[in-house]
Amino acid sequence: MESQSLDQNQLLEEILHQAEKLSTSDSRDRIVEKLYQNSSQLVQAGVTYTKNKHSQRTEKLDAIFTSPILGFPIMLVMLGVVFYLTIAGANVPSAMLAEFFGWIEGYLTLFFEMINAPEWLHGVLVLGFYRGTTWVISVMLPPMAIFFPTFALFENYGYLPRVAFNMDRLFKSVGAHGKQSLTMAMGFGCNAAAMMSTRIIESPRERMLAILTNNFVPCNGRWGTLIVLASLFMASGFTGGMAMVVTTSVIVGIVLFGIIVTFFVSWILSKTMLKGVPTHYTLELPPYRKPKIFDTVIRASLTKSLSVLNRAVKVAAPAAVLTWVFANIDIGGTSILLHIVQFLDPLGQSLGLDGYILMAFLIGLPANEIVLPVLLMGYLSTGELIDVEGIGDLKQIFLDQGWTCLTALNMMLFSLLHYPCGTTLINIYKETKSKKWTFMAFMIPTVIALLVTFVIAQLAKLLGWV
Repeated sequence: MESQSLDQNQLLEEILHQAEKLSTSDSRDRIVEKLYQNSSQLVQAGVTYTKNKHSQRTEKLDAIFTSPILGFPIMLVMLGVVFYLTIAGANVPSAMLAEFFGWIEGYLTLFFEMINAPEWLHGVLVLGFYRGTTWVISVMLPPMAIFFPTFALFENYGYLPRVAFNMDRLFKSVGAHGKQSLTMAMGFGCNAAAMMSTRIIESPRERMLAILTNNFVPCNGRWGTLIVLASLFMASGFTGGMAMVVTTSVIVGIVLFGIIVTFFVSWILSKTMLKGVPTHYTLELPPYRKPKIFDTVIRASLTKSLSVLNRAVKVAAPAAVLTWVFANIDIGGTSILLHIVQFLDPLGQSLGLDGYILMAFLIGLPANEIVLPVLLMGYLSTGELIDVEGIGDLKQIFLDQGWTCLTALNMMLFSLLHYPCGTTLINIYKETKSKKWTFMAFMIPTVIALLVTFVIAQLAKLLGWV
């Protein structure tokens, strides 16, 4: 009796083993392809179309946009166009907003002087709270007002599902899910929102992969830092339209590096902490539609841009106040801010950065938008959030602190790879209900950011570039 039961168990194990061998990614793809071919033949035999120009146009466009050869280059070009329009179009309105808020600040200062308000109250409310929030608005609002509507037009046209189709093969190769490309696209606007969008992934394992790796896509809060540093240092030898092209190319390169890191980390996690076979992803591609430009632009500008901006301001305002307090309270004749800088400087130097930069990222945990103004405040030791008059002044401040192209590159990479902002971490906890995975979502990018910048800094020293 026991022998018979043992034989049955061995037979069952053999059947399961053979089933696993049959259930490969290629076999599943061939089955789906065969089903599609058979259904297409049945439709052609049994259905008569009176007007088929639209379907023919869709198939012709899909042959281009989802082509294994042309699909990815077209994606890169589209990405570059979106970034170019964002970079080229945001500079002037950002400067106008900054000038407008500066004009209002002058009157606020006069009001505080008129009522004989204490200097510390003016510092906290105007130099900290007001400047911090208005910096976020002037830096974030113009890029969002361009980026979100442009991206929404691609979505409205029906192109984003084609992106997911193209990316599915890459994500499956690293053990993730093709729908992660859609959450990644959402992350370009706001990683906090992208965490909630991972609900479209049915598999808990693959959803966790998306949650842990989506941070490597730069959100809108990091665009300001990336664009400013790319234009100041990477495109410094160019002028006019060529400078815009170089800046865009650098930004696209940074984004591609983030995507490569996403694939690499997903592959590592799928082989270790989140083992498993990727679930099959069948995506029905919608037809191409003529975008409703006015409705799409208005909805994307008002709904998405203002909601993200509202979130950023709520989080950035306390950080701005905290920055002012740290910069204006002395311990032993030195401000708390400088104590933090001196403690962090050895680590910062080993990463090709400095203590001021690491301090700015620490205080910028609630919102990435505050990192650059906090950094400027620390460099100028003014105890207030600084608003320089022009981009030339900004570069000179960095050069006076010993910055090189390596410093700018490593700060851009650290900004790309480092831990999620406070709002994103809160959303991760809400989505996972786990302190462990929230901590991992913080630690994984932090370790990678430290490792990448350390390796680049040490290689630069070894090769004599610094």
